[in-house]
Amino acid sequence: MHTLSITPIPAFADNYFWLLHRDGRAVVVDPGVAEPVEQALREYRLQLSAILITHHHADHIGGLAALKSKFQVPVYGPRVESARIPGLTHLLKEGDRLSLDALKQELQIWEVPGHTLGHIAYLAGDFTLCGDTLFSAGCGRLFEGTPQQMHQSLMRLAALPESTAVFCAHEYTLSNLAFAAAVEPANAVIQNEIVRVRALRQREIPSLPSNIGQERRINPFLRTRDPAVVRAAEQRAERRLMSALDVFTVLRHWKDEFRNSGSR
Repeated sequence: MHTLSITPIPAFADNYFWLLHRDGRAVVVDPGVAEPVEQALREYRLQLSAILITHHHADHIGGLAALKSKFQVPVYGPRVESARIPGLTHLLKEGDRLSLDALKQELQIWEVPGHTLGHIAYLAGDFTLCGDTLFSAGCGRLFEGTPQQMHQSLMRLAALPESTAVFCAHEYTLSNLAFAAAVEPANAVIQNEIVRVRALRQREIPSLPSNIGQERRINPFLRTRDPAVVRAAEQRAERRLMSALDVFTVLRHWKDEFRNSGSR
């Protein structure tokens, strides 16, 4: 039996649909459109066995109907958002375990609200598929959840082992790093990461996956207790901040307004 492979399928301007595959069988995560998924299945000579959904946004579910009608596979997604995701066949909640028999892979389900109220992440022993919750050097916008929900979700992910690979759903890394550098201009790890990622993107190579250890070093939203990040947030807010949640809240509002931050 071969090892599990996880391959990005680029789509739209900056989405990645992740294709998990082993021994000719495949599972796709968050297919916002069907055609690139079908093309990848043909290219890698894979048989689609299941679809995984992290949350209800159109760029993550737009390809569901076409794929399901053609391949007639199970579709797993968040129970909390089931009314907003047509085509789900298996509803998942906090603590569930999902056995992908075709891939010989088990995944644990975490509810990670913030970006949306019912957002879930899929976790294995050495990787997480975290949708739009945790990005490299950033996090998702708070479209539905509260700062407290998102902060708790991020701190939970941040507590995973450092080697845990982070497969998020968008190529926002350079714009996120620009914000991270504004928060921590003296952070050499961030500056080095900008150089590394810029070189990758110039060759159209994905910057992802990241890993939890690197995110602890470069992601301001995971560094809300670091003195330099606290100072930057307090300068932005022009007041003393009493908790890590206060720091996160200021950072998220700052990022929403940041001129180099791109769409997220």
